[in-house]
Amino acid sequence: MVILFSPSEGKRKGGDGPSLVPSSFLFPERFTQRMAVLEQYQTIIQKGNITELSDLFGIKDEKEFQRYTHSLDTAATMKAIERYDGVAYDYLQYHQLEKQAQEYIDRNVIIFSNLFGPIRAADMIPDYKLKQGSSIGTFAPEKFYKKHFSDVLDQMIGKQDVLDLRAGFYDKFYTCVHPPTTLKFLKEGKVVSHWAKAYRGIVLREAAKYQIDSLADFLALRIEGLELLEVNETAKKREVIYTIG
Repeated sequence: MVILFSPSEGKRKGGDGPSLVPSSFLFPERFTQRMAVLEQYQTIIQKGNITELSDLFGIKDEKEFQRYTHSLDTAATMKAIERYDGVAYDYLQYHQLEKQAQEYIDRNVIIFSNLFGPIRAADMIPDYKLKQGSSIGTFAPEKFYKKHFSDVLDQMIGKQDVLDLRAGFYDKFYTCVHPPTTLKFLKEGKVVSHWAKAYRGIVLREAAKYQIDSLADFLALRIEGLELLEVNETAKKREVIYTIG
């Protein structure tokens, strides 16, 4: 099973991994394309004015800019799954999982980075800041990665089951050839939006703990606090609906 996941606006600082090379990423043969995006990003960091940097980073405090204006191609790295530090990752609790569950995530999860595109959870990335949906100058990363990486993602995924835990924005990076399985969470009959991030993290944690490798296994998985309500199938996706207890 392949699990698609969103990145996070929040990042952990530091890292002790080597600087970026082709083997840092899934699809090393497309390293040149990733670096083309990174080059444009770093041009704005080096030459952009305050307004451009604020739009790029999604922050207004100029004192915070300094953290993100270093050269990324020579910066220290860490695993993407450890770098990201948002709600979904807090509830995933990667560091508290047993080694076998961590290895499952490293191997099965693809994260859609706003800057680096589709990467494995174990891929090594530097600290960076790029607001979701922001263009890099006149350049739209989501359009670029969909154009240049969809073919290799299709080949890698093949006929495997896909559990799509991404937020809706990241559909713009990649559309599955075969209908993926998505999730919806209801509380008192209403769709949960913000806290859906937390439940996506919980679902990924449980899938990793039990080494889920097929849709059938996933549907049989019992997750504390969630009750399977129904499964709706369309030509484009299979939607699993949970109620929150």
